[in-house]
Amino acid sequence: MIGYVTVGTNDMERGAKFYDAIAAELGVGRMMEWDGAIAWGAPGGGAGIGLTKPFDGNAATVGNGVMIALEAKDKDQVDRLHAIALANGGTCEGPPGPRGDTFYVAYFRDPDGNKLNAFLMG
Repeated sequence: MIGYVTVGTNDMERGAKFYDAIAAELGVGRMMEWDGAIAWGAPGGGAGIGLTKPFDGNAATVGNGVMIALEAKDKDQVDRLHAIALANGGTCEGPPGPRGDTFYVAYFRDPDGNKLNAFLMG
């Protein structure tokens, strides 16, 4: 149902480094790029992520309560994605680990403060 999501940035180069590393771990790369925006994913694949400077020219801000969830293939990939995020300017919002009986997840923010997680259900 979701085609793609976008997050705003105030520093495209810094944000691109973060999402290039996250996308590489997920097995995808940049699929579109133009002045002021980059999108990662696979054409015809699942939902992609776009990084853009806000169209209105104002500073990018974080949506309180908004989060992007990235489905991992296993617990090790959840752990790697969390480590990659932190190594590329992200901050920890909750270390990798189980939440409940069937949910393994790690929470982090990108360099602009947008919240993401990597998860495994089941």
